Amino acid sequence: MASLLLIGVAILQLLFTSSVHAVGKTDTITWGGGNSRTGYETNHNMDPAIVGSADFGRIWTASLPGNFNGLGREQIFASPLVYTIGSTQYVFIATTQNNIYKLNAKTGEIVARRNLHVPFLTAELDGCVDINPTIGITGTGVIDPDTGLWYFTAKTYADQFQNGNFSPSNRPGRRNGRYYFHAIDTADLSEAAGFPTLIDGTIFRNNDRRMFLGGDSHQRPGLLQVGDYIYTGWAGHCAFATQAGPEPNTVEGGGVWMSGGGLAYDGAGSMYFSTGNGYAGQLPASGRPVQGRNPPSALEEAVVNLRVGEDGILKPVDFFMPWEKVQLDGADKDLGTTPFQLLPQDTFSCPNDRRIGMVTGKSGKTYWLNIDNLGGYQMGPDRLDDAIQVTQNENAVFAGAGVLPLGGGYVYVTVTGYQTKAFKFSCNEAGRAVFTHVSQTPENNAGILGTGHGTVTTLDGREGSGLLWTTDREGQNLRIYEAMPPADGGNLKLIKAFNFPDVTKFAKMSFGDGIAYIPTTNGVLHAYGSPVSLPLNCSSPYDFPQTPIGNTSTVLRISCKANIRTTLGQLGVSGNPNFRIDGLPNTPLSLNTGDTFSFNAYFVPKTVGLLSSDVLANTSNAVAGFSSSTPITLRGNATSATPLLAISPGVVSFTSMVGSGPSSNSAFFRNNGDSLLTLRNVSYSIRSESGPWITPNVTSDGRAQVGPFTFSNVPTTIAANGQAVVGITYNPTQAGNHAVYIKAFSDGGNRILDVFGTAGSAPVAVVEFQSPTNSTWLPYTPGQNFSFGEVLQGTTRNLVLRITNNGSDTASPLGLTISKPPFGVPGIVGAVNNVDLAEGTLIPAGQNRNATLYCAAGESQVNVQDSKGSAKWTFNTNSDGGKFELHFDSRFISTVSTMSSTTTSSRSSSTTASSSSSSTIRTTTTTAVGRTTNANMTNELCQKTCQGFQFFATEYANECYCGRSLQPDSRRALANMFTNTNMTVPACAAEAQKQNSTWFGLEYAEECFHGKTFSSTTSPQLSQTKCDMPCPGNSTTWCGGAAALQMYRLPLACPTDNSTMWNSYNGTAKFEVQCGMDRTGGSAGRWTARTFEECLNACAMDERCKSVAYRGNDCYWKSQLGTIVSDDAIRGATVVERSEGV
Repeated sequence: MASLLLIGVAILQLLFTSSVHAVGKTDTITWGGGNSRTGYETNHNMDPAIVGSADFGRIWTASLPGNFNGLGREQIFASPLVYTIGSTQYVFIATTQNNIYKLNAKTGEIVARRNLHVPFLTAELDGCVDINPTIGITGTGVIDPDTGLWYFTAKTYADQFQNGNFSPSNRPGRRNGRYYFHAIDTADLSEAAGFPTLIDGTIFRNNDRRMFLGGDSHQRPGLLQVGDYIYTGWAGHCAFATQAGPEPNTVEGGGVWMSGGGLAYDGAGSMYFSTGNGYAGQLPASGRPVQGRNPPSALEEAVVNLRVGEDGILKPVDFFMPWEKVQLDGADKDLGTTPFQLLPQDTFSCPNDRRIGMVTGKSGKTYWLNIDNLGGYQMGPDRLDDAIQVTQNENAVFAGAGVLPLGGGYVYVTVTGYQTKAFKFSCNEAGRAVFTHVSQTPENNAGILGTGHGTVTTLDGREGSGLLWTTDREGQNLRIYEAMPPADGGNLKLIKAFNFPDVTKFAKMSFGDGIAYIPTTNGVLHAYGSPVSLPLNCSSPYDFPQTPIGNTSTVLRISCKANIRTTLGQLGVSGNPNFRIDGLPNTPLSLNTGDTFSFNAYFVPKTVGLLSSDVLANTSNAVAGFSSSTPITLRGNATSATPLLAISPGVVSFTSMVGSGPSSNSAFFRNNGDSLLTLRNVSYSIRSESGPWITPNVTSDGRAQVGPFTFSNVPTTIAANGQAVVGITYNPTQAGNHAVYIKAFSDGGNRILDVFGTAGSAPVAVVEFQSPTNSTWLPYTPGQNFSFGEVLQGTTRNLVLRITNNGSDTASPLGLTISKPPFGVPGIVGAVNNVDLAEGTLIPAGQNRNATLYCAAGESQVNVQDSKGSAKWTFNTNSDGGKFELHFDSRFISTVSTMSSTTTSSRSSSTTASSSSSSTIRTTTTTAVGRTTNANMTNELCQKTCQGFQFFATEYANECYCGRSLQPDSRRALANMFTNTNMTVPACAAEAQKQNSTWFGLEYAEECFHGKTFSSTTSPQLSQTKCDMPCPGNSTTWCGGAAALQMYRLPLACPTDNSTMWNSYNGTAKFEVQCGMDRTGGSAGRWTARTFEECLNACAMDERCKSVAYRGNDCYWKSQLGTIVSDDAIRGATVVERSEGV
């Protein structure tokens, strides 16, 4: 990801111009439902009994109509927002094609829609296809409840391209990309007064040498509203932009993207977010530790705390950066793949860790941080992390966690390719927070990138009503679990799952009144809920008094009233056997509206703790639209009079790489009884659960060491209903599998804890491509392309890319931390899908994974010149190799048709007829052969007809012309042509000089045209971006493009009198060329330009630009006309005239 950028927009002027609004109880008006981004929502009437019933399912699907220029269905990356106007709730959708929609939340009907701009094309981004084929609105907006205005950003092009007359092969150019900030009235989708606002051209407060460029930038994180200000987070596309911060403009910094998660705010003046990798190198691995209160200017791979001033200005006041930041940069292991989440303080708080936040990155590490003292860089013991806890997961994480602040507190971390893990919160004896892995989902998440952000809902905050919601790109796409882990440490219980295609990667579902809304990338929004009401009102839930296990509670009388006319069928307890009922009415029982019935319920606990079950009352209803089952929730707390030992989880596992530092976890030793528990002995074995037992090494601070494991805070007694948190650290020095078996002997029973660790050596990546000529594999060599060879027109060649983990037998899995396949990109070369070798793929030692690429050469005329196709695939891994780009090329050849045995092949330079118009042949053939027509004309038939002639041509499907010479084409800007399969600009210039030409130009990479005069009337001026074909003889320079002539004038030097006048391609500015001259001061920006002309065209687009200085590929804008100074290395120009309104 590219550079860190935050932009705040004042909205104060809007607060007094709109009618009064208010947020509805079940609305979602910002990403995740609140500014803390906690992953916990209580206000959506999500009853587990209803969600788990047969009545819950997909209640509607809305198909959005957008399909810009036939490129494909619009995609929903911004999370839906839900907002009530009057008495009706609506869902607000924004798409990648810059369309916005207002839907009825209950029915899915589109009640209003609007297009804001044309979208920006992914084809502009040099193979970065994370979002494809268009980019418009991708960051989740925010609705201001005081005004009803919906704020978001939209990516598009400059005004002159809003007619949409462009395509991926004829695109406007990245420099013409623009970003707008919108304020939309939710009542009718109209724009608020004074909006939209253009963001491009913004000069940054902390570095006036840097300017916002919309074409390079990407706004992905959810927006944040704090009072009168809206804040937006930015990064680049893959790794483009280098904006913001005081570092040199060439430095790539860490971007804010967080897989679409929102910027967090604590409600008390502090904003928090996480960032991706960057390369400023301010904090080297061997430098001095840096305390958090002295943030560096380059905040890469960091969690950042910004103070929000009353004037809206942001100031960094604290930061955290992993101790291995340099290694994470090298492997593209962004810390900021997930949002920084603020955990609810009323539950997640300890005496010495009062306020806690968390983030998990591509390295798979979860960092639990004190948000009032984030920890700085290498400030912990042994120059490691000063964090509350660091937990190593099996793989990268891109999804924000679900959080449940009930039952003592749980956090759910979704790991790519592995299970979602539940961590239990507690405080240890030192008053520090501890997070212990206690349960997990039974299913693995998809092994490809894109598992969605987690959310936990409860029914108005009631204990026992928690539900964990996740989306996924493979398997069952929506999964709903009971959030409370089982008391025995088993897997979380899956209660509902649904399949539907094309769920958006990193999706964050949104909730309304009993309905969940899930976005997709195929133009569809799905709504899941229950379309029915309950036929009975039973005043659920019912709470029993505390009851010892083995006893029966006092009776509770359950009463129900009929809401409609219905017939009661079976009554029964679902779930565990801790409750029973009797005194049931005789069934079937006919009930009219208002009729009642009653029965008895008892609590008969078999295990200790908070327990619950539902009584299901089944009915046959006389009125449509009501459920066939009414759940009645029973709850109770069970106790034990004697001590009762429990250890959870029963198994703790670690996966690590030698040299990566220690990993930490913990286990709970609990006393579930009402009297003191005494542990008689805690024994350790490295062989089995039954011994033999060994004596651990004991450190000076009382920790027990067994092999690579260290155990701290092992108790000798545990108070009634208390617990001890036993810390476990794994720090292997050698690769291999390690284990410790612990048995605790107590007066409350004996229990076992198994601890396992797997440590691998460093993986080694070997990249190979299938040979186009045989079955051998060609190894990747930096700087060399993989080739498809020559591919005949009308055919497709598939070849395989293979990546092998060639580490030792003990090597850790090779992880693909970055993978940007050329899937869906323009051109004849690409990947067949974006699943194989996807980001997040893990390759075990000695194994390999493959992906197929294709070269699909289209149909063409015979005897046309060869053309080229190319694509690139960007990778990074967790090995030491670093980031690399694989380039694939091919030569697309046409069918060769020779004229006769006495004529050279049409592939030779003198007989390529198809590059000329038939009129140039027609002028010399009418006296020789004339025109031949045939309704079944083919090129081969025309060739046979023209035996004895050097050229032939076909026209109008059935006409054939023959000739011995070609006349210059008067319709071309330059009449004379020269071809060279190893073309360069100097080669074309040399040919033009030999012919005493004044002008020359290059087209289609290998074609050179020249002449003494230049016909500008026959060839309209095009954007420099159209010239995008590298010269075959020098790939660092351009040799024109498809139907685009790269023009030059001989000699290739600046005019000696500095009097040359030049007009920009769109006529907005006229320049006086002043080569060898520069101007002092007034710098407004710097960017890379491939040619002097591109530099001038960019200046013409901004009225603040008064002059330019071009050196190498660097173009400097000047906002003031300073003193002229001589510099032979500079090509300069001054604006002498601008068109009206520019």
